Amino acid sequence: MNAIKYLGIITDIKFKFREHITYAAEKCIKLIYSLSKSAKITWGIRHEVLKMIYEGAILPLLLYGTPVWIDAMKYTCNRRKYIRVQRMLNLRIAKAFLTTSNEALCIVADMTAILLKTAEVIRIYNLKKDRGNKTHAIAREVELKNWQHPADEAKTLEADEHTDKLIQDYTDGSKTRQGVGSAVALYIGTDLALQEKFKLDDYAQTTRLCIWQSPRL
Repeated sequence: MNAIKYLGIITDIKFKFREHITYAAEKCIKLIYSLSKSAKITWGIRHEVLKMIYEGAILPLLLYGTPVWIDAMKYTCNRRKYIRVQRMLNLRIAKAFLTTSNEALCIVADMTAILLKTAEVIRIYNLKKDRGNKTHAIAREVELKNWQHPADEAKTLEADEHTDKLIQDYTDGSKTRQGVGSAVALYIGTDLALQEKFKLDDYAQTTRLCIWQSPRL
């Protein structure tokens, strides 16, 4: 016998935990295939229900015993198995094409990437066990607010009412080996009125270019 299952975790003789990750991923895939019969494009289970099933059933299966086998996630083959599980469900939640990237699917489906989720579990575990810095802030998921899009706002309080200059706001972000950052630039006509750069935490995903043009005042 090369592996043994104890307290729900499959341990091999080399403590690689590859069998456990494969077992958890395949179990979740079978569940998703069962849901696929009732999660069609135009009818069936709504995306809210699929998200509830993911958070209440699939995610606990994937994350069970994370502190024990987290070192196995340094191998690409193991990370791909978990990413595949989340991708399969995200496709059904977003009703997206198969060619859609994993990052885009997570954004459209409003899901935290599974690798970031495992990192969050480990960070919380270490803090609870007094292994980390208690003053370190942990980013947690928050409910999205129904904020008004800037393009729908027609008034600019600090602008001159008699000017005909177009106000444009550019935002963008990038992720490199040095870290993650974002920036914003505000133009009034052809003049640069404001330019700011911000450093983000390393877990943040890259942001996309966004251009907002106000109506002429």
